[in-house]
Amino acid sequence: MLIAEDLLLLLYDDESGKPIAGSPGLDYALGGAVLIELTLLGKVDIAEAGDQVKAGRLKVLDTTPTGDAVLDERLAILAGKPGAKPKDLMGKLSKKLRDQVLAKLAERGVLEADKGKVLGLFPVTRWPAKDARHEAEVRSRLENVLKLGTQPDERTASLIALLSALNVVPKVVTDAVDKKALKQRAKEISESDWAASAVRKAVQEMQAAVTAAIVVASTAGAGSS
Repeated sequence: MLIAEDLLLLLYDDESGKPIAGSPGLDYALGGAVLIELTLLGKVDIAEAGDQVKAGRLKVLDTTPTGDAVLDERLAILAGKPGAKPKDLMGKLSKKLRDQVLAKLAERGVLEADKGKVLGLFPVTRWPAKDARHEAEVRSRLENVLKLGTQPDERTASLIALLSALNVVPKVVTDAVDKKALKQRAKEISESDWAASAVRKAVQEMQAAVTAAIVVASTAGAGSS
């Protein structure tokens, strides 16, 4: 599955089918997950000093389709925005992304689309778990890294970086005795040498972009209220 799919499974309650993280954070994190996935696939990267693109900006390496509709749609967006700041792309990347990923998971039989109405008037869809086996495997890997101190693979470390950026690690790993230590461990993983230098730098840039986008959106929301 995509990193975005794993992330969404972790951020939706299995029984209620409701998200445990609010917007826009969840949606921007999904956009960040897609960026990270494309980076790991060698499709995009973050420019360094000496590159043709300004350091810290998006560098498109390969526009060949991946075969996944969600990734290819976002790759096409990125291909039209070379040299952009990652944080400036979160809005475009996250547009309709959550709905697409939820629909994919429902088609696979992992989630169930439970349609209803609030107050008998307003339509709403909940997404409870239908087959939680894959999510259980993802959670097991997370707990082995965060609680037992095992070395994470690239995808698990990417998930931890995104969960840490959202500040929801204790909501995902709920049985930890010391939540402060859990959050610190997640932060350390996000900043550690868990991957090749280029990939790690890209993921850290994506995490920073997610965090910046959340702050900007939250500030704008507070101002409008």
